[in-house]
Amino acid sequence: MSPFLESVQQLLLRDLGKLETEITAYANTESLWLVRGEISNAAGTLCLHLCGNIQHYFGAVLGGTGYTRDRRAEFSRRDVPVAELVAQITAARRAVEVTFPHLDEQRLDVDYPEQVFEHPVSTRFFFIHLVAHLGYHLGQINYHRRLTD
Repeated sequence: MSPFLESVQQLLLRDLGKLETEITAYANTESLWLVRGEISNAAGTLCLHLCGNIQHYFGAVLGGTGYTRDRRAEFSRRDVPVAELVAQITAARRAVEVTFPHLDEQRLDVDYPEQVFEHPVSTRFFFIHLVAHLGYHLGQINYHRRLTD
């Protein structure tokens, strides 16, 4: 595996571990789903979204895992038990672990196979975007936990 792919994999796995730590650090399940004022996405919602994102873009699209994403449910489900959220994190971790050993450097500089933005982007660019996306929402979850617990 190329150094770039190894780095992306390590960052994803690291931050999925941090996601699990954050989700399990909530004092109670109710706090996971709390929204106030202009905060429209609870930590549980962001967790479901991140796990769906990774399982889809890495697992299904590149790894052929057969995962079927329900993005609408990621944002509409509520009161999902912590154990189910942790299971989703584990599934996202597995999608990364299964997919990355089969990726090669040549794949990185061609367009990502699914158009996500208004225009095609390279797989390398999209990987950087996905790592940043995970980190962004992970920070929101950390802040949410500290504000609500």
